[in-house]
Amino acid sequence: MQVVRLNREDDYDGWRDAARALAAEEIPASQVLWQVGDRATDLFAATALSRLPEKTLTVPKDFPGLAHSVVLHRDPHRFSLLYAFLLRVIHQPQALHDRADRQVNVLRRMQQSVGRDIHKMHAFVRFRDLQDGDRRRFVAWFEPEHHILRATAGFFVNRFANMRWSILTPDGSLHWDTRQLSEGPPAGKSDASGDDPVEAVWTRYYAATFNPARVNPRAMLKEMPKKYWHSLPETALISGLIAGANRREQDMLAPFAPGEPALSHSP
Repeated sequence: MQVVRLNREDDYDGWRDAARALAAEEIPASQVLWQVGDRATDLFAATALSRLPEKTLTVPKDFPGLAHSVVLHRDPHRFSLLYAFLLRVIHQPQALHDRADRQVNVLRRMQQSVGRDIHKMHAFVRFRDLQDGDRRRFVAWFEPEHHILRATAGFFVNRFANMRWSILTPDGSLHWDTRQLSEGPPAGKSDASGDDPVEAVWTRYYAATFNPARVNPRAMLKEMPKKYWHSLPETALISGLIAGANRREQDMLAPFAPGEPALSHSP
């Protein structure tokens, strides 16, 4: 049994290097155990991997991108699934584009799920303005579905380059001081709590500009699932705003309800 110990849950480079060495030796997927960091165990005796092969393993150009996304998925079997498919695609490169292939469909769904999670994190991270001594620091809490924290770091650094911010998640944390990005340990939601005067202004603005006529609740829930609502200050208002709009609509239509007497006009 070959035991591969990866440094992190999102250790794509570690998976790639080990997978290349294993595939070059044609080690079956059933003979490889993938472990991550502190979760590694000594139930199996680890066999050291050989040096990386001199020869280049040829894979379809789309495979590295697929593999990079799948490694970020939270499925504990993702490394094994990827390696098993790598062994196939080396000899059957056309399999990657076979829409009827079961392995491909599983990996593509995992890739799509990770992509959606990254999109939701870009859209739904909300920073709170918290005082940090004499300086301002913006702190956000987010619960990603997959291991995407590091994969999203560049987006937030580029978008909020001039802010001192921290993004806290159950998997780890990111901290930006306007010059350098650093990583920190996992956090809890309470670590991002505190009074934020800007949040009150934002919720008042949201309520004032809310247009119920343009709200499709089903479409809204598709784009903004309720599992993200607890980290978005404006969502605490949505149910009340929609209910209030519905009541006002019913009050406006009540005089024209069937069975009501027709309006009379003076001659």
